[in-house]
Amino acid sequence: MHAEIADYYDRGEERERLVDGARGVLERLRTRALLVELLPPPPARVLDVGGGAGVHAGWLAERGYDVHLVDPMPLHVTQAREHGTFTAELGDARDLAEADASRDAVLLLGPLYHLPSRADRVRALAEACRVVRPGGIVCAAAICRWAGLWDALTRDMLADARVPAIVDGELAAGVHRNDDRVPGWFTTAYFHRPEDLPGELVDAGLAEPGVRAVEGPAAFFGGLDVILADARRRADLLHWLGRVDAEPALLGAGSHLLAYAHRPS
Repeated sequence: MHAEIADYYDRGEERERLVDGARGVLERLRTRALLVELLPPPPARVLDVGGGAGVHAGWLAERGYDVHLVDPMPLHVTQAREHGTFTAELGDARDLAEADASRDAVLLLGPLYHLPSRADRVRALAEACRVVRPGGIVCAAAICRWAGLWDALTRDMLADARVPAIVDGELAAGVHRNDDRVPGWFTTAYFHRPEDLPGELVDAGLAEPGVRAVEGPAAFFGGLDVILADARRRADLLHWLGRVDAEPALLGAGSHLLAYAHRPS
C-alpha cells in the first residue's frame, strides 16, 4: 500500500465515515440495499475484503451471515474485531489466505479504489473468483470517474489552485492524486468509467457482470441531510434511486458504483 494511503486511513476516520455525514449515510444505506438484493440469504459465508473497520461486516453478521473480514490496515483490523460478531485479519486483496471455493460471496467494497494498475485490479478480482464457490457472487465497489469533478463543483473547491490539476488527472486517466494533501479530499485512488468494470470482472474469470449506481446523483443533492432526516423523504429517495440504479445513462452521475458477477458453475 502506498504510504500516503496508509497515512490517510491511519487517521482512524473510516469507522465514522459511513455513519456521520449525509453522503456517507446515503452510501451505506444504498450499498446495503444492493447487498440485500444480490447476496445469497444467510447463513451464507461472506468474505469482506478491504472491509475497513467492519461497518458492513457487522451489519451482515447481525443478519445471520458467517463473515470474515480482511484488511491491510492494522488499525482497521483492531476496530473490526471490536464488533465481536465476526472474525478479522490482515491481508491483501491480491493474495488472499483463503481456500479455493470456500466462500458463498466475496465483497471488495474498497480495494479497487486503491489499485491504479488494471493488472492489480484484475488480480484482486481473480483472487475473489478463486475463493468464491462456483455459482457464488463477487461484489466490487468502484469510484465513478467524474466523482471528483462533481465534488469539487458542489463544494466550491476549484478556487483552490491545486484542485484543477487533480481533476484533470482524474478525467484523463482515472488517477486521483492528492499529493499536496488538500484538506477534506481523498487520497491516491483510481476512478472507474462504468463501462470498464465489466471487462475487468470478465478478465478475472467471472461471468454475467453487471454494474449498478450506488448513490446516483443524490450524492450531490443540496439539502441531502434534510432529506435523510425525514423518514418519508428518505424512504422515497431510496426507493427511486433503486428504480433507476441500472440505467446506463445515469451510472456516471454519482460517486460510487457496485459491480458484480458470478464464478461460472
